[in-house]
Amino acid sequence: MSDSVAGTAVPDVFSSAVAALEAAHTRPELTITEIPAPGSLAPFSVALAADVTPARHGVDSPLGTGRFILLYDPAAPEAWGGQFRVVCFAQAPLETEIGVDPFLADVAWSWLVDALATRGAKYIGASGTATKILSTGFGELESQSDGALIELRASWTPTDNEIGAHVEGWSELLCMLAGLPPTIEGVSVLSRRKAQSPSRS
Repeated sequence: MSDSVAGTAVPDVFSSAVAALEAAHTRPELTITEIPAPGSLAPFSVALAADVTPARHGVDSPLGTGRFILLYDPAAPEAWGGQFRVVCFAQAPLETEIGVDPFLADVAWSWLVDALATRGAKYIGASGTATKILSTGFGELESQSDGALIELRASWTPTDNEIGAHVEGWSELLCMLAGLPPTIEGVSVLSRRKAQSPSRS
């Protein structure tokens, strides 16, 4: 996060939100680092990257990876319904049998909603997509096993500056997609045995 944008000092309200983000209590199974935030989406922004128990720091984990971006625009764009907007991404490989489940996308979205509610995150205007990706190798890639992937992209408008709760909800979602035991009572988990991620070659 830069301290100024085009010579303008960072607003106190954004600084407070970033402080709340940095103070969030995320799950210990995650390695979270700050990454360069996109400069074209809002006058002020901060971004985080997370990997589930990565084997090597700085490399996307084969168990799950995600991004969390906090945007701030003092003009409160009409499409946002407020000055802040959260944009997040979470992805994890799955067993092929789970990937073909017709209710998988609905479950992934409900986990996000539940995770945010459990953390006490207050927001409006939630939207997003849940995408299931199935792959089968052919030719020189035929030896690769079938794979499946769940990918959730979402955004919403926080209604207060307690951004830590939103970060914590996102971290919970990412771990749940990766098959780790949830901290939310009464929520089932996906299988921990992961198939190979779909090839992107």
